Amino acid sequence: MFSINYIKVDPTTFLMQFKDGKLKRQGKGLSFFYYSPTTSLVAIPVSTSDLPFMLKESTRDYQEITVQGQVVYRIADPEKISGLMNFTLKSGAQTYQSEDPKKLRNRIVNLVQVKMRTAIEQMDLRQTITSSQALVRSVKSELVNSSVLASLGIEIMDLSILAIKPTPETARALEAAVREKLLEEADEAIYRRRNASIDQERTVKENELNTELAVEAKQQEIEEKKLEADRVLKEKMMVIERERLEAEIAQEQQRKELVELATENDRKKTDAKAYDIAATMEALSKVDARVLEAMTMGNLQPEQLLAQAFRELAGGADRIGQLNISPDLLQQLSGKAVV
Repeated sequence: MFSINYIKVDPTTFLMQFKDGKLKRQGKGLSFFYYSPTTSLVAIPVSTSDLPFMLKESTRDYQEITVQGQVVYRIADPEKISGLMNFTLKSGAQTYQSEDPKKLRNRIVNLVQVKMRTAIEQMDLRQTITSSQALVRSVKSELVNSSVLASLGIEIMDLSILAIKPTPETARALEAAVREKLLEEADEAIYRRRNASIDQERTVKENELNTELAVEAKQQEIEEKKLEADRVLKEKMMVIERERLEAEIAQEQQRKELVELATENDRKKTDAKAYDIAATMEALSKVDARVLEAMTMGNLQPEQLLAQAFRELAGGADRIGQLNISPDLLQQLSGKAVV
């Protein structure tokens, strides 16, 4: 009714109030009443803004690619940009009078595209696809040092590339080439694996052969040791047998010597006995037969005497007519009972 309005902005908006063409107040997060017919308000956002982009460019080898990314910026010096672009609000509203705020985003995207194109034109397709980080560093450095952005009071906070894609036909061609290369690498890997398998098999066979040779050598060594042990054992047995035979021969020799000694002793005993008998017989030959008989009969038993008597009787049987000997007589003569 009285054209008096109230405005309040957040802390991320830099507000400038002009009255009668003169700057009355400025700052972030201001709030105040103002008379709209004589007041102009300039609102500049100073918070960070995300600006996505998608650019079509050509590489050094004339291949078309699409670069998708995002740039983060903020208005670091609102006073500079307020003198170059129109951020004036409509009277009684918080919308802009001009399209300059939107144009600012386009200017930044255009500048990013220029810097990106300059960098991509120096690389071929394969290099570009695999050099996103190098592109980010190069383009970001160019933007940070850009005099255009500096004159506008714009500060580049960050730059990122989300994707770099060739055209579908080129992508298929690259995929085919990569596929062929992968297949070649797979074939090469199979070849290497087969060679490795052959080498391993050869190594295993060599190890087996070496093992067999070592086993045969060990067995031969064992056989030689057994033969040597048998030979030594046979030699020991022969020595033992020879010693046994020598011992038996020695025993036989000792036995022979003992037998000869015993024979000699028996012979000497016999000779001594014969000599005694001969001496006795010679002595007895000089004694009367009756005396000898009497000497002999003195040592006889009654039975022997009786037998001697009967022998004498038998010797004179031709001179005896008849002789009766009763049992009682025999008992008396022998002194024993006759059964």
